[in-house]
This record gives sequence, C-alpha cells and structure tokens, in this order.
Amino acid sequence: MSEFGISLYLGTGYEKNQEIVAKAQQANVKYAFTSLHIPEESVSDYAAEVKKLFDLCKSCEISLIVHIGPRTLEKLGYTSFTDLKQTSVSHLRVDYGFTYQQIIDLSKDFNIAFNASTLLESDIRELQKLNADFSKFSACHNFYPKPLTGLSLQKTRGINENLRRLGITTMAFVPGDRELRGPLEMGLPTVEEHRGGDVLFNALQLIKECQTDIVLVGDIDISDEAWRKISELSQGYVSLKAEVNPEYRYIKDEIHHDRPDSSEYVIRSQESRTYASQGKLFAAEGIKPRSKGSISVGNGGYLRYSGELEIARKDLNPESKVNVIGQVDTDCLKYLDYITDGMGFRFV
Repeated sequence: MSEFGISLYLGTGYEKNQEIVAKAQQANVKYAFTSLHIPEESVSDYAAEVKKLFDLCKSCEISLIVHIGPRTLEKLGYTSFTDLKQTSVSHLRVDYGFTYQQIIDLSKDFNIAFNASTLLESDIRELQKLNADFSKFSACHNFYPKPLTGLSLQKTRGINENLRRLGITTMAFVPGDRELRGPLEMGLPTVEEHRGGDVLFNALQLIKECQTDIVLVGDIDISDEAWRKISELSQGYVSLKAEVNPEYRYIKDEIHHDRPDSSEYVIRSQESRTYASQGKLFAAEGIKPRSKGSISVGNGGYLRYSGELEIARKDLNPESKVNVIGQVDTDCLKYLDYITDGMGFRFV
C-alpha cells in the first residue's frame, strides 16, 4: 500500500504548519517534505525555526524528507549531518555537491532520496561499484511551479518502473486544492496534467499508473474533503457517492474490496461472496441497462453466485442474471478504473 506525505515550508509560519501537521496526523499521513535551501524562504532566526519544525514533526510521529544542499549544515549551525539523527529527519534529498562515497556514508544513518528525474544510469553504476545498499535509496521527483513544465504520466511511469527494478522507493507530488504556494500559486505537481485537478484522482493515478510508493502534496494545504479522501486512501479504500435501491441498503454498511484478480469489466466485491454462500437466491427483477457505474447483484440465475455485488467499469450488455440496484454518481466514475487488486471501496 502506498503512503502519503505533505509539504512544510518555513515561510508558511509555525502556527499554520502546526495546523497542517495536526490534520496530517489525523489523516494517517506519515511523511513531510521540506527544503532547507529555498532562496525565497526568509525567516528571522533560521536555525531556531528549523529546529521548531523538526520538533513539531517528531512530536506527531511524522518523518521528514529534507532537501539539503552544500550550505545546509552552515545555515543550521551543525558540524555534521549525523547531528540530525536525533531529529524527525528520516530522508535526505540530495541533488548536487556530494560525492558518491559521501552519499553512501550518509545512507548508513538516513534514507537517501535522489532527484528521480535527474538520476542517471552512470550514477547508478558508480554506486553499484561501491557496493551501495539500494534498499536505503529513494527517488523523489521534482514539483513544477510553472505551468507546462511538469512531466507526462508516461514519462513518470517509465522513470518509476526503472527505479523500482533496482529496489528504489519512488516519490512524487500532487498539487493542493486549497492554499497554493507562492510566488506563482499555480499548483505544485510532478505530472503536468494534474495541475488544478482532483487530489484523490491525481494520487490514484500516481499510485496505480506510475507505481509511486509515496505520494506527497506539494502545496501548503488541501480542502477538508481532500483530507478525508487521503485519510481513507491511506486505509486502503475509496468512498463512492451512489444511489442505491432502499431494499439493498445493507451494501452501504461495510467496506468492500475488489478481488485481487481484477476484472477489466467489473469490480467484484469479495465480501459479497458471503451473501451467496448463505444459499440465498435473489429473485430476478427484470433486465435493465448496465451503464458504467451500474451497481448490480447476481440473482438466482447465477446460482451460487447469487448475491455477488459488482460495479460496471464500462458500459455492458444488459443481463437477465443480475439485478441492477443502483448507480455510482457521475463525479466518482473516474475512480472506478483505479479500484483494483484488492483495493477497498464503500458506498456513501
């Protein structure tokens, strides 16, 4: 299951960051990204503000992914990166200014996050020559504040596939939908087509299409609805708004899970197999259209499969052996293709 993270910036202010971290903790978010060498970040006592941020994340059990540069230690007043071992910092994101041997030495105490978009085959070969432990390496994509500069889904997927073959954890950003970070305030996505989109849908695409292990929100904050959806996704399920016939209301009482051997045509509820196993045969209710998002249960015509719950992933031919009992709302149809491989869903 993928994990989730937020982004914290010193320029946002400590009180606002406190508020965001509290929401993140409630939503089961495990990571926070921050950069310690952003030129436009200007605070009165830099080292003190960074320490407060470290302490805040540690108190809420959120692991920090820290973007570092050659001057980071000087700005913090530290003599060695090992001084960070007692803080909430779990990952050091390195871009430049470090030798391969320095990176390997740092990986003994921290997970090293490379820039996923600029990590070269030659870098990997050099690290392999030095017997680097690739299980301690991650790769974090950039976010792109300027429109039309982000990556495509296809490119992100290709990069991540190569990295995962090496055992490297992948990370990427989705933009927020509430408080966008300046100076442009135009979203901070990794994938260009995610700019300004639905936070949950964008996260699902990164997870399911691009094999992203950790999805980070690049902007300052997201809406209350987006926080709820991220919380649910971190627990392995998606809520689907739907109209369901009153006599079948019981299907709303639980979280269902698609079968691990997913069908391209329907989402099949594993839990609903228990309805069939109890031997109850549902009476046929007449043939109805099965458009994308139709919710149906097998009737007596399907014998021991009677009662099995399905959602149509696409328009299907009408069938006498199923009763169409409801419809997923139009706004949620886009999620259906990503509820696969045992992922959960519930009707609301």
